[in-house]
Amino acid sequence: MPLYMSQVSYTSEAWAAMTQNPEDRSEVFGRLTEAMGGTLLSWYYTFGEYDVLVIYEAPDESTAAAIVLAATSSGHLSSVRTTVVLSAEQGVETMRKAGEATYRAPGQQ
Repeated sequence: MPLYMSQVSYTSEAWAAMTQNPEDRSEVFGRLTEAMGGTLLSWYYTFGEYDVLVIYEAPDESTAAAIVLAATSSGHLSSVRTTVVLSAEQGVETMRKAGEATYRAPGQQ
């Protein structure tokens, strides 16, 4: 199943709610992911531009996008960045395929 990494930032209102009522948001996201046919693999709180880094499986990109949309629909996230993640084996296969392809650069004949 394809892997996805999402980095999210909470709104200040969400942080205020969670500091008053701490809860494990990974459980909530895990249930959402499973309900849509995926699996939560890891959840990390982070410091910097994003507050959380999540790695999960989803059947396809449409489902991954739906998971993200469902998670953001409550309005507690201020930003989300999702990236498709390839294993080392998939990366090598991708490089192999690219090496077999030809592509004309702009201005060349």
